[in-house]
Amino acid sequence: MERRSSAIQLCFCFAIFLFIATAHCFYLPGVAPQDFLKGDLLKVKVNKLASVKTQLPYSYYSLPYCKPDKIVDSAENLGEVLRGDRIENSPYMFKMREPQMCNVVCRVTPNAKYAKEFKEKIDDEYRVNMILDNLPLVEPYKRGDMDSVVYQHGFSIGLTGQYAGKKEQKYFINNHLTFTVKFHKDEQTDAARIVGFEVKPFSVRHEYEGKWDDKTRLTTCDPHAKRTVTSSDSPQEVEDKKEIIFTYDVEFKESEIKWASRWDTYLYMADDQIHWFSIVNSLMIVLFLSGMVAMIMLRTLYRDISKYNQLETQEEAQEETGWKLVHGDVFRPPANSDLLCVYVGNGVQFFGMIVVTMIFASLGFLSPSNRGGLMTAMLLLWVFMGLFAGYASACLYKMFKGTEWKKITLKTAFMFPGIIFAIFFVLNGLIWGEKSSGAVPFGTMFALVFLWFCISVPLVFVGSYVAFKKPAIEDPVKTNKIPRQIPEQAWYMNPIFSILIGGILPFGAVFIELFFILTSIWLQQFYYIFGFLSIVFIILIVTCAEISIVLCYFQLCSEDYLWWWRSYLTAGSSALYLFLYTAFYFFTKLNITKPVSGILYFGYMLIASYAFFVVTGTIGFLACFWFTRLIYSSVKID
Repeated sequence: MERRSSAIQLCFCFAIFLFIATAHCFYLPGVAPQDFLKGDLLKVKVNKLASVKTQLPYSYYSLPYCKPDKIVDSAENLGEVLRGDRIENSPYMFKMREPQMCNVVCRVTPNAKYAKEFKEKIDDEYRVNMILDNLPLVEPYKRGDMDSVVYQHGFSIGLTGQYAGKKEQKYFINNHLTFTVKFHKDEQTDAARIVGFEVKPFSVRHEYEGKWDDKTRLTTCDPHAKRTVTSSDSPQEVEDKKEIIFTYDVEFKESEIKWASRWDTYLYMADDQIHWFSIVNSLMIVLFLSGMVAMIMLRTLYRDISKYNQLETQEEAQEETGWKLVHGDVFRPPANSDLLCVYVGNGVQFFGMIVVTMIFASLGFLSPSNRGGLMTAMLLLWVFMGLFAGYASACLYKMFKGTEWKKITLKTAFMFPGIIFAIFFVLNGLIWGEKSSGAVPFGTMFALVFLWFCISVPLVFVGSYVAFKKPAIEDPVKTNKIPRQIPEQAWYMNPIFSILIGGILPFGAVFIELFFILTSIWLQQFYYIFGFLSIVFIILIVTCAEISIVLCYFQLCSEDYLWWWRSYLTAGSSALYLFLYTAFYFFTKLNITKPVSGILYFGYMLIASYAFFVVTGTIGFLACFWFTRLIYSSVKID
């Protein structure tokens, strides 16, 4: 028997050893490294044409670029479709570590319609996006004020200019691409992994002798004569019936960068000092508020509670002005209590989604290599967090002595998502009207509705059902039958004034980080500093909670017991400042001129601000809910 148990222990230890030994080989699905031997075929994929000027993506083949024999769509996840990504195969093919020079892709003669489309896209500063081994194509350039190299997504379709001595503006297309594929070679084997994919675009009016056929040799770019394209001195003009010959070079460079670090250059941010400044700035706000809360909690409240508990007669109690006087009304259900329950439930749902997303993103599960992963994860998490939305709204509703739990559940499941979906549907219709690839297809729209109706809604009902089966939350003090009259308030305790003041500090804690988030979304730059973002989000939570508690305490001390909605709106008003900041960003940082693009920007920012309002408002409300229950359960009430 002992031998048998020792054998089992030995097997167990061996299994653990094997697990540890193979643990370093773990990769996330879809992002495992691929080894290429010399001569292996490398297939370049094309993605959307994108512009920061219009924010309307288009399919690569919406312009008359060179096409492969058969266009094949790559399988896209939900996040990629919502981002407007359309990944397809291309005629650009390389062989690993075999440089090529002046490869002719095809010859195109655009008609008047296509020439006009090319010109419009050049005017709107569209850029072509390509992908090799899951790495996006980038164009390196040096910043004027720094020595560091900055990478820009893709390459521009073309440029505008004038011929010497002429005033007429002409359009030139980038028809020659010089690709650089960087690879990291394994010292033991001949295999290599791709760690970089760069391009230098040129506009060249190619020339050749005789008639065009498959064997025609160019005189402007000839691998036999070692003549390569190094400048755009003789550019290719875009005009009706003017032929364009598309060519490319490819060179391979060995790199010291390892496969695991290949995204580091893409994600490098020269502004990390600003992020630290942002965090220090936010921490100062938090420390200031924490000091105020500590003073209220430890000094004022401790003194108040001690005094209130020592008072013996009603006359002595009346002499004390303060929050104890409203104990009989402080837990009276507010006006529109149903709506408050719905908004708190939706806020809990959004808050849960953000927290889980932050954890996964900070651990590296939602890296940019997993294209569209972040948006897909957020959507799925929002759907599954419906359980907590139903539970939170039903708990609060039951505490307000509500009985129609199905009605409140339906409102929680449909009100907030319905508003968001309605705005999104209108914006999607505008994108359809522009024939952009950013328009969400019918199939994807159906998938979104399916997630909402068939998963989120049932989960909200499950959460509500569980909450209603539990006993209601008991108030720490009894509520009087007749409401107490609220005395006239000082000007600074006016609800609108105090609500607007309350939103400034939470917004102040996040506005610097907000600049980088807006830049990554609208100027199409990489954003992957979730460590910074997580710290800022924690600071935001603390700030919302503390400012709501401080203003709630002042309100109760003024014998105003209508704190329910005030606590929600105090922190939630930061969303108003967020929307105003996005408007300021639009007019100062973006170069959007099309009315449709402007509507899209403000539409999406309205959705973001509304979500921010719900999250921050819920944080403020729950903080005040905890605070009022704590202080009123600490005093003796006759």
